[in-house]
Amino acid sequence: MRIGVLGFQGGVYEHVYMLKKSFHELGINGKVLIVKKPQQLHDLDGIIIPGGESTTISILARKTNVLELLREKIVEGLPVMGVCAGAIMLAKEVVDQVVGETKQPLLGVMDIAVTRNYFGRQRESFELDIVLDELDDKPFRAVFIRAPAITKYWGATKPIGIINYNGEKVVVAARENNKLALSFHPELTSDTRIHRYFIEKIIKK
Repeated sequence: MRIGVLGFQGGVYEHVYMLKKSFHELGINGKVLIVKKPQQLHDLDGIIIPGGESTTISILARKTNVLELLREKIVEGLPVMGVCAGAIMLAKEVVDQVVGETKQPLLGVMDIAVTRNYFGRQRESFELDIVLDELDDKPFRAVFIRAPAITKYWGATKPIGIINYNGEKVVVAARENNKLALSFHPELTSDTRIHRYFIEKIIKK
């Protein structure tokens, strides 16, 4: 099994570590590749788009011709996990909580609408225990950093993680077939359950 991590910016090496740890725990002979060129997208079984600055990642992916090919691969069925900035890139609709509509290049492959900086800027980052559908009943310690929220979903997309925030139910994890979008950072914990879920339930399904 070969899983790529988009390597332009953000929590790249944290995801590499978590994938290697997950392979070990699952007894899988797997390889992790850092992807920065279009040709590195071939022969992958899955890819993670890490958190970071979504505009920067999008622009660099477009400049290197990775964006278009990655879009094609995902549409063809390549399993993808988008984390924070990665979830923003997957979305078909994006607005910013502060500046409104954004003009950043997106993959636009998942039937979700995302609001950037939904919970506020850096000072409003937080951690929270959440229970994720399709995982198990044990809470997952979710780390939110300038996190987006999934404000709308349609089609085959289903929410698998919902939190209560300021008296409202907010979707922070969703799945649409081969696509998994997360508002929070599973790579900043020692808990590999989400990475293992991606490997076992989305890639190997």
